[in-house]
Amino acid sequence: MDATSVAASQPSPQAPAGVAYPKTIKSFVRRAGRTTSGQTKAFEELGPRFILPYSGQLLEAPAVFGRNAPLILEIGFGMGEATAHIAHVRPNDNFLCCEVHEPGVGALLKRIGEQDIQNIRILQHDAVEVIDHMLAPASLDGIHIFFPDPWHKKKHNKRRLIQPPLVAKLAARLKPSGYLHCATDWQPYAEQMLEVLGAEPLLHNSSHQTDGYAVQPDYRPLTKFENRGLRLGHGVWDLVFLRRS
Repeated sequence: MDATSVAASQPSPQAPAGVAYPKTIKSFVRRAGRTTSGQTKAFEELGPRFILPYSGQLLEAPAVFGRNAPLILEIGFGMGEATAHIAHVRPNDNFLCCEVHEPGVGALLKRIGEQDIQNIRILQHDAVEVIDHMLAPASLDGIHIFFPDPWHKKKHNKRRLIQPPLVAKLAARLKPSGYLHCATDWQPYAEQMLEVLGAEPLLHNSSHQTDGYAVQPDYRPLTKFENRGLRLGHGVWDLVFLRRS
């Protein structure tokens, strides 16, 4: 899965005097991509039901999902392969999924229709703004961030999503014992994730392994992207941290 379409967590340096709206560093890029006819049809037929409009108001999850259930936030779902699988095998959970890449949103909508998935809602918007303005403290039971853009070049590392300011926001929105599950196939990023998550005082590592990484939870599938990497000898690292009581 590719999560290049994820919101930024780091502000830019102080804006010059007279600049009313300083730019922020973006950890995502709006990738070019063609929306297929099937995705376009899914937008038309399923978008009104499954895509939520962004607002500055706190989300009323029972109202938008039509039920009370544990709420899981996913940031950056790529083409939605893993998202659809997880929602299917966990029908008793609600999944709020953020992605800005239009073909990816269309692809997930198409999967929702083909697999008759009812427990997903999509926000096609900057995830950090969603976190800041639509999610109340202690409102989430879990958070998924799978294969965010590793920004391989050292000069671009500051664009990585997993940074202390964002992790602090995420931790504050987890319920006690709620979980934050990250996965990456880039070892230097895995090491940074382990360091950043381990330094957040509201979180503790659920892993009992000596290296601090988690065994891959059974709900997270191996995607085509991941299988291709494994065939090439790439590693994959899962991290699962829990909100302290």
